[in-house]
Amino acid sequence: MPRESEENDACGPGSAGARILRHAAELKRFSRRNFLIGTGTASVLAADMLLTRRVQTARRVNDILTVPDETAEKYFPKASWILFPGYKTSWEEAQWILNALRGALNKRGQLAAVGYSNVGLDIDQIVIAVIEFVRARNLTTLYFYGHSFGGMVATQVAARLRELHGFEVAFILLDSSPNSRHDVLDQSWFEGVVFLYETGFRFPSVLRGGYELGERMLHKDERSWGQVLDQTLEQLSPIAPSSVLIQSESAYIYHYDASRFAGKLGDTRMAFIGNPRDRTVDYETARDAWMLTFKANMVSDELRTDGARPAHASPGWNPAVYRPLIEELQDELFPLPSGGGKKTAF
Repeated sequence: MPRESEENDACGPGSAGARILRHAAELKRFSRRNFLIGTGTASVLAADMLLTRRVQTARRVNDILTVPDETAEKYFPKASWILFPGYKTSWEEAQWILNALRGALNKRGQLAAVGYSNVGLDIDQIVIAVIEFVRARNLTTLYFYGHSFGGMVATQVAARLRELHGFEVAFILLDSSPNSRHDVLDQSWFEGVVFLYETGFRFPSVLRGGYELGERMLHKDERSWGQVLDQTLEQLSPIAPSSVLIQSESAYIYHYDASRFAGKLGDTRMAFIGNPRDRTVDYETARDAWMLTFKANMVSDELRTDGARPAHASPGWNPAVYRPLIEELQDELFPLPSGGGKKTAF
């Protein structure tokens, strides 16, 4: 009798055996489609993490990225533009900017950009990459395009090239470039990011999603919803700059002192272009600071990128706004020989 009672308890509605049977039935009802979806999602995430790791590892050194252009290579074999990308700009986006401006840039030189190392921003290594590029191609003329904070880097690299290698850059175009951290309108992110970086903390990439979206939402008036989404996803893709590189760029901007390079550019000519509606960099203070610091080199500060959206350093999004300005500066500062076609590189 007790044995029969124990068996009934074991199979009763609240017994452990009954619970096991219910779980087994629920597992059986779990659809194959949901299982496959879950498995597929996990596989995609694993593949994305693997690809991200491979890309980040492959980009541990600075590289000079080229965009082939038959016209420039034919008529200007000794001259090249070099784009210094802005804050958080990937290697692919740098090449996209060059392609967007190709119709203007290729009228004076070939097209190249600096691909910053994911290990972190290192000016000495960038100088080495640039001079090796110059020597490998036997270049005699360089034009620098400073895209946003890339204008800071371009100026320092130009000063170092002249000091260390006796190579003088012909021209530096500053596109909405801050002259110092004081020209950055929203400095709230500086203190925290730079402090953490300089105390050894490195942001995991998984934390960047909310930060990237929030940063662009703060400047929604400069962007369409499509641009907000595109720019956020770019920073979460495997090809995006590493978090370490982004933190080092922040520290570079924070400590930048343009006055260290005043008087060290020789005959290099400089020009500033920007947009009064810029909500990232103060157009007025940045323009005036560059003009004051490099008054011996600055030849133009009046050209504006009116109508560009976003208003801050957006040649890739607004080539129709930027190309005429670049052409105007080139024709004024580096005119082609009259009647001689494009047979001489400047």
